[in-house]
Amino acid sequence: MKARFGMGRGTVLVAALLAVSAAILPGSAAADTDGNQAHTDHWGVIARNTIGSPVAELRNGPFGPFGVTDAAARPPYGRGSLGIEVATNSTTLRPPSEKVDFGNEVDFFGQQVLRVRHVGFHVFQTNENVGYGGPTNMPNIRFEIDPDVTSTDDYSSLVWVPNASPVTNGWSPFLDATKTGYWYLTGNETSCTRAARCTFTQLKASFRRAHARPTIYTVAVSKGRNFMWIGAIDGLRLNNRVYDFERYGVRAIRVK
Repeated sequence: MKARFGMGRGTVLVAALLAVSAAILPGSAAADTDGNQAHTDHWGVIARNTIGSPVAELRNGPFGPFGVTDAAARPPYGRGSLGIEVATNSTTLRPPSEKVDFGNEVDFFGQQVLRVRHVGFHVFQTNENVGYGGPTNMPNIRFEIDPDVTSTDDYSSLVWVPNASPVTNGWSPFLDATKTGYWYLTGNETSCTRAARCTFTQLKASFRRAHARPTIYTVAVSKGRNFMWIGAIDGLRLNNRVYDFERYGVRAIRVK
């Protein structure tokens, strides 16, 4: 009997279907699809950007608090969210507080910053968090980027800091980073700095004035290093996808 090595007709068909799926789905070939939804395993704590022993955990809820029954009482997408806990005065470093980045180091690499049109999230804020650091004690969105302003500077953090949540002790509506809060670059590459905060429109204009074409390395939800904060994030929007944080993983939902 002669043995046949290689792929049979059925195996070839399966391989072809997998190749087509990999070509049309965002992220990696390992992504799964369900109608207009995609599932990815490239999200998690970015270890090199995390300080201390914070918590960034995919979880169910939070639901409530007690007595709240409207839309603020449950996550805006599905049943879960990204729970975040950071502490202050908890390390031997200076400043002594913790920091956590929960994000994606794979799927957005090389994308153009100037092509970001929609960005923001929903937050579960508490009165206790306001007591720890004031109403603007909130998580932020952080892009690690190549600013492309000079040939010798290939790294900066591009940070969105939201305004105070309009809801406490419950889930906020969508906080639109293109219309609210402020942006800055950590390396002073343009006029948008920690000291000279910019709107989203001003940020893009500052890159255009510098004739820069900045590209993305990573995308993350971040908290720290300043005040203690215990809450949650859900519905992170990046252009035409909303990232739904669920206990079993991160689900990407296509939106218009």
